[in-house]
Amino acid sequence: MSTTRKHTALPKAQILIEALPWLTRHHGKTVVIKFGGNAMVDEDLKAAFAQDVVFLRHAGLKPVVVHGGGPQISRALDKAGIVSEFKAGLRVTTEDAMDVVRMVLAGQVQRELVGLLNQHGPFAVGLTGEDAHTITATRHQPEIDGEFVDIGRVGEITEIDTGAIEALLADGRIPVVSSIARSQDDHHVYNVNADTAAAALAAALDAETLMVLTDVEGLYEDWPNSDEVISRLTASQLEKLLPDLSSGMVPKMEGCLHAVRNGVTTARVIDGRVQHSILLEIFTDEGIGTMVVPDEQEGDAA
Repeated sequence: MSTTRKHTALPKAQILIEALPWLTRHHGKTVVIKFGGNAMVDEDLKAAFAQDVVFLRHAGLKPVVVHGGGPQISRALDKAGIVSEFKAGLRVTTEDAMDVVRMVLAGQVQRELVGLLNQHGPFAVGLTGEDAHTITATRHQPEIDGEFVDIGRVGEITEIDTGAIEALLADGRIPVVSSIARSQDDHHVYNVNADTAAAALAAALDAETLMVLTDVEGLYEDWPNSDEVISRLTASQLEKLLPDLSSGMVPKMEGCLHAVRNGVTTARVIDGRVQHSILLEIFTDEGIGTMVVPDEQEGDAA
């Protein structure tokens, strides 16, 4: 073998060997990934995301993808002449708006993601929380200034049925779940926060890891005074920080907290603007985001 070929081959071998302990640790484990932010709208990032998820599947993990579609929903509502209004950080969802939300999530965002994954083989199957009672919800009424406010078809998750997802995983498929739920009260369809849905599914599936893609590097130590990212913290440490977080980070970090308090080994917020961030986070020593662990796990290795 020529010297040049040795030089190019060796680093590749070292990278694969570095991944070995992580491959061993995660083999056969379920990983729930919340797909969102920039990774949903940038073509290169979308393609890299699909490659990462299929890589996880080939590496012996069981990935489950959960997605919302904020930017796409806002665009479609504009086109339909429906004004987007937010209260308590949540989209006010009228009956007309709900029709658009459902169409965009299940008919557009999910279809595109399933298509990208299936360029690599017959893996992805799309479903919504409505299918097989996967996600059941009740009407969510946030409290603003001491009063409960009606924001329409926005749901609070009351129940998860993992049967359909587990059947797909057992068949070697990659479930792609849109964050829509069927109501337990009035049989209407509800829009549910995708971060919350991913966390609830991770807990119900007894997942090893919940990964939430965001448009920031992770949870900052002292934003905006510092851009130092907290690489690891316990559930209790996170709970103390929650009241001071920016509104966009709250559902993500509440989701991470819910997951690790309900049996998920680690929850991670990672930068979806970095190509292959999922692989970097799962299979390298450094990791690149913020990892939340249960309290009793503090002394353990990541």
